[in-house]
Amino acid sequence: MDTGKKRIAVIGAGPSGLAQLRAFQSAAQNGEAIPEVVCFEKQDNWGGLWHYSWRTGLDEHGEPVHGSMYRYLWSNGPKEGLEFADYSFEEHFGKQIASYPPRAVLWDYIKGRVEKADVRQWIRFKTPVKLVKYDNSSEQFSVTSHNLETDQETTELFDHVIVANGHFSTPNVPQFEGFESFNGRIMHAHDFRDAVEFKDKRVLIIGTSYSAEDIGSQCWKYGCQSVTVSHRTAPMGYNWPDNWNEVPLLQNVQGNTATFKDGSTAEVDAIILCTGYRHHFPFMADDLTLSTANRLASNDLYKGVTYVHNPRLFYLGMQDQWYTFNMFDAQAWYVRDTILGKLNAPDKNAMLSDVADRVTKEDALEDDYACIRYQGDYVKELISETDYPSFDVDGANEAFFQWKKHKKENIMGFRDNSYRSVITGTMAPAHHTKWVDAMDDSFESYING
Repeated sequence: MDTGKKRIAVIGAGPSGLAQLRAFQSAAQNGEAIPEVVCFEKQDNWGGLWHYSWRTGLDEHGEPVHGSMYRYLWSNGPKEGLEFADYSFEEHFGKQIASYPPRAVLWDYIKGRVEKADVRQWIRFKTPVKLVKYDNSSEQFSVTSHNLETDQETTELFDHVIVANGHFSTPNVPQFEGFESFNGRIMHAHDFRDAVEFKDKRVLIIGTSYSAEDIGSQCWKYGCQSVTVSHRTAPMGYNWPDNWNEVPLLQNVQGNTATFKDGSTAEVDAIILCTGYRHHFPFMADDLTLSTANRLASNDLYKGVTYVHNPRLFYLGMQDQWYTFNMFDAQAWYVRDTILGKLNAPDKNAMLSDVADRVTKEDALEDDYACIRYQGDYVKELISETDYPSFDVDGANEAFFQWKKHKKENIMGFRDNSYRSVITGTMAPAHHTKWVDAMDDSFESYING
């Protein structure tokens, strides 16, 4: 097989797509023949959700805005759990940095590795994919893309497609009685950009996701009057500040009065829906579209990446995530070696059995600690089958365990803790300013103090 003549389409240049480009570049660096790689990216720069834009709704080209990133976001988990095994924070910054970087610092780290790898020329920016179809007779995919600058559509043929557009950009937006006559702002977390907007406001948050926890914390930090969090099943249960209240699910809104399932009420000025996201692939033909809940064991993906109904198609980063960047790497290296013929997918029944086994094991997990170990074991499994640099996954698990304990101890101060790098063994320093007092989230402020 002459893999040098294959053509590979990668959809998305966020952390997952960039991991795939780095995986192929790594093979080329080792003297291997690699296929032609074309990466399609809708935004004007790489980084996916970490590429911040003030825009919401539609962008300047009429495309749905991909990003859900907001100003003042800091990592909500320790960086020691996501560090690239082949590119440490110390290598990038020339020193060890504190454990919870803000978005601008993490984006700089992400792009530093791919700048070093020199893969930018493989990416077509401002070029969303509009349609992917598969022809059984030719065993090729046709990929139609739209160059937003020239306003031209092009259809090309590829031997493999790797979908890496993420699943945190198409919001799940419920309706509640009275929304149409509410006298304040209603938005989904996807459109949240700046907590300062809610200074002195009474904020109602629907949901108990990480975004609910963090957006509520941001609004509190930047001076909102109060935070009320409405939950469907159970409260988050942290030791929240005095002006923070957790209540059952919202039933209706009349004027500015919100009524909850237990009959209690609250006066609110703004409602933020932290109600999750949908796996959404409108550019994929029906027979190629992944349909799965946000879970650790995704539906229909052998080894979490190979689409069982067409093993020439791959999806990266589609799982619910404790691990992120380094898990995407493990997946990307696995996909690369499958495409290069080093790894082979079994028959369809065996792939379906693999998926069912992963789902069964996930369903038996008892708590978050077990979920972290489960995903850590998945990362180990993929790394063991490729040449991705091995790292101390158990040590990364331990950082996550400590993180969860620190949140229980002090939800508004957990980011002030430090952890040890599982790549270099170096302990992170304490940040120069406690998170609650660090109002400037810029790269310069964080790195240089």
